[in-house]
Amino acid sequence: MKKAYVFPGQGSQFSGMGKDLYENNLNAKNLFNQANDILGFKITDTMFSGTDEELKQTKITQPAIFLHSVILASTLSDFNPDMVAGHSLGEFSALVANKTLSFEAALKLVYQRALAMQKACEINPSTMAAVLNLDDKIVEDICAEITQSGEVVVAANYNCPGQLVISGSINGINTACEKLKVAGAKRALVLPVGGAFHSPLMQPAKEELENAIKNTTFNQPICPVYQNVTANAVINPIEIQQNLIAQLTAPVKWTQSVIQMTNDGASHFTEVGPGKVLQGLVKKISPNVEVSGA
Repeated sequence: MKKAYVFPGQGSQFSGMGKDLYENNLNAKNLFNQANDILGFKITDTMFSGTDEELKQTKITQPAIFLHSVILASTLSDFNPDMVAGHSLGEFSALVANKTLSFEAALKLVYQRALAMQKACEINPSTMAAVLNLDDKIVEDICAEITQSGEVVVAANYNCPGQLVISGSINGINTACEKLKVAGAKRALVLPVGGAFHSPLMQPAKEELENAIKNTTFNQPICPVYQNVTANAVINPIEIQQNLIAQLTAPVKWTQSVIQMTNDGASHFTEVGPGKVLQGLVKKISPNVEVSGA
């Protein structure tokens, strides 16, 4: 039986996240305090008692979810992964869990990523939409057709069979939603997000983050990471680094990653971090595996 640990991305945040860890575990408390020092502000104040609106800011959301996930993993006495993966932002948490990145280096990258993405959203107002109950190929074809007409729309998150998130310009997404409904989508719903993540519109953020990633030390991991860009097991630090640079403008191949992990022997998936989103997705992708929260 192989154990897979998976780490959530943006959208799982909630007020009070991590507070119990801070109050009940000395190691966790020290890491949270260290994070405040690294970031130069008390993110713990917003995590433990901030409003939903404050927690929704990309520059808060991303480090907050990362911290909750990584610090929770550090408190698990039986934490011994055979493989790890993270959804979008969660890939950074996974890379700390398998020792590719240090806590400090990853937190700095996550914060730089959040600021760069925020900036890219301001340069190109854009959005995302969830498409339900439609074949991936039909969604991809409609996105390609709209992109050829001059707008940007791409498949961004392959979350599970029948759930694909698209990303692009506001006009492009609105047009796509109309066409996808006509094509038979049960729903095509614009999401309340800051911009077109995992699309070519994130190119300015990718360029900004690339230098930071290249100047960060990537260590030999203790187990493979199944990366969003390839959906395959990766253990080479240079390859991991290159995939992480590509991640911001490439789709999140979550469905493909979970299938590959299951094919490689994963029979139990543990979600580490806020929420239960990944547990639900994993169960839809591979109904026969066991899932649990940390």
